[in-house]
Amino acid sequence: MSVAHMPAQDARAARRGSTGAIHEKRFDGAARGPLDGIRVIDLSRLIAGNMLSLQLADFGADVVKVENERGDTLRAVGAGGISTNWKVYGRNKRSVCLDLRSAAGLELVRKLVAQADVFIESFKPGVLEQMGLGPDVLHAIRPSLVIARISGWGQTGPYRHKPGFGTLAEGYSGFAAINGFADREPVLPPIFLGDMTAGLSGAIAVLVALLSRSRRDTPGQVIDVSLFEPMFSILGPLAANYAMTGKIKPRTGSRSTNTAPRNAYRTRDDKWLCLSTSTQTMAERLFRAIGHAELIDDPRYANNVERVQRADELDAIVGAFIAERDLDANLAFFESAGVTVGPIYDVAQIVQDSYVIEREVLVELPDADVGSLPMHNIVPRLSGTPGVFRRPAPSLGEHNREVLMPLVGECEYAALTEQGVIVGSRTE
Repeated sequence: MSVAHMPAQDARAARRGSTGAIHEKRFDGAARGPLDGIRVIDLSRLIAGNMLSLQLADFGADVVKVENERGDTLRAVGAGGISTNWKVYGRNKRSVCLDLRSAAGLELVRKLVAQADVFIESFKPGVLEQMGLGPDVLHAIRPSLVIARISGWGQTGPYRHKPGFGTLAEGYSGFAAINGFADREPVLPPIFLGDMTAGLSGAIAVLVALLSRSRRDTPGQVIDVSLFEPMFSILGPLAANYAMTGKIKPRTGSRSTNTAPRNAYRTRDDKWLCLSTSTQTMAERLFRAIGHAELIDDPRYANNVERVQRADELDAIVGAFIAERDLDANLAFFESAGVTVGPIYDVAQIVQDSYVIEREVLVELPDADVGSLPMHNIVPRLSGTPGVFRRPAPSLGEHNREVLMPLVGECEYAALTEQGVIVGSRTE
């Protein structure tokens, strides 16, 4: 029997055996974070928009997910028959379910906007306008509204109508071209990296807009978040380096074009560690530790510029030393020598690590389907105004009555439910 299909108590015990002493947390619906009082209406789908609204929800904003009858596509992504993606990125949010193809459904969205501070959407450019919910309409309803628009390529430019998926941004941005090994194909990231960076970038922009509004009494504004631009920005000086040298950064695997030795090395027990000597002091410390102090005064290894040219030789020397010891022995040895190395963990190792456990990087939260579920803690950590766990990810339309009834009254709510404009209310 899989963990997902065990009774809740048994499933929790089974995970305890594989994930160590992860700290249990409880949801507290009365908790108030620093963004308490900020109302967010989120019409986005998939990762980027949910990542954006999660940052706000974790710090106390009231995020209302507006979903159609099929629900956010993220609900269908998970593992073991459980919608783990939704449970992580939907936490601390409320859900209402509407027929967004109907005039009455769109009118309910406008009523929600009238009481909102932030509006998030991730339709293709132009679709929001076709729905009668363009920024001009929304700002006429709520002049102070901060509107975050997420798309693949932005609201302007020649690519604005192209499909916008994170994979395309990861390829187009130059990231994949420099990721991987020189003799192999470019490597796309195995996670939602483009969406994640866009979501984080969008959250920062929303907070800036809210701060500007509160300090300067500025009106609402539109935030144009593309998936491409945040991905390109994390590549740093890539374009500047090309302008200076005319050279395209090659794929170097785990090596660096600026530092050597720097790589992933296999240990005797067939595990891996990573090592970096970004500073001259660290390189000299490494050479002494592994019994090759003569390299310090050798002009061929005098600085990182020279060492990068001889990365093959250095990797052979360092790799041979590491290969003679198990991972734990290597880590203990290099730590005592003051050399910067660390393990390359998979998730099974991460959840057992004492740092992760003691710092509460992972927390275990109650879950209606499997008893409890581990997920990342709220980040970043604020000493005076920390984030809060208020509610688990909602079922589709779970908060229809709670959110919509005050807007329309009991009679109209019942009528809209009967008409199928408010979806799922019959199961409340």
